[in-house]
Amino acid sequence: MYLFRRKRLYKQTYLTLPQENTKELASESKKSWRKILHDIIYEADTPLGKLFDVVLLILIVLSVIFVMMESVSEIDAKYHEALYIGEWIITIFFSLEYILRIITVKKPFKYIFSFYGIIDFLSTIPLYLSFILSGSSYLLTVRALRLLRVFRILKITRYVGESNKLKRALLHSRAKIFIFLFAVVIISIIAGTIMYLVEGEENGFVSIPQSVYWCIVTLTTVGYGDISPATPLGQFIASIIMIMGYGIIAVPTGIITAEYTRSSKEVDTNTICCTNCMESHHADGAKFCHKCGNDLTEETL
Repeated sequence: MYLFRRKRLYKQTYLTLPQENTKELASESKKSWRKILHDIIYEADTPLGKLFDVVLLILIVLSVIFVMMESVSEIDAKYHEALYIGEWIITIFFSLEYILRIITVKKPFKYIFSFYGIIDFLSTIPLYLSFILSGSSYLLTVRALRLLRVFRILKITRYVGESNKLKRALLHSRAKIFIFLFAVVIISIIAGTIMYLVEGEENGFVSIPQSVYWCIVTLTTVGYGDISPATPLGQFIASIIMIMGYGIIAVPTGIITAEYTRSSKEVDTNTICCTNCMESHHADGAKFCHKCGNDLTEETL
């Protein structure tokens, strides 16, 4: 009796546990494949992730080149079939990539309605729309916008850091720049009105809006030459506006440069993307998302 109980206990202990462990391992494996794909698709820190993004960029460039070549009648007549097949191969790859980006995040709508999500969608559908709308395949050039991902792929501190500093400088100086532009608009309206009164319709200044247009073109040193003052007084006023133009160009540059110099804070250069809210601007070494609190180091989704 004792031996029978020991034998049954042995079977329960050593024969059932491996099955449970197998189920747990299968469950863990089933959970982790999404995390693995997420790291490859969204991150640029791993070799596979960087390889995926580099291949993606190459395909984007090829796709844009194919569309541009197709618009040249001589090239299209000779290589139309090859270009068409190439576009479909790339489109299928982008379609699979778009689907994988959706299923590898916890909240798919966060990605779908994000900036990159909309761009990815718009760069995928044109060739499918060509079955319904003729000529819509030329909209594939929108894929060039996906090249913006290059900043995350390169992950070069100098480029990523400096671009973030420039962005911060622009944000901090936006109020000053707005006031400055508002002052320029007022100057253009006043100077344009004066030129309308001085020159008149006989010299091309047929209305105040037309005169304001001339003033803006002159103030920005563009100088199309479609309208020009003919009277001595008008030419004198135009000379003053031209000289003011050089100073006006320098002002926003100085404002942004001052903010850029003042912005000496260390810039984060990682490419961590939260699987929950899609936030990608995290401090180096961060373990939790600063926006939603999600664990950035979790192994499973």
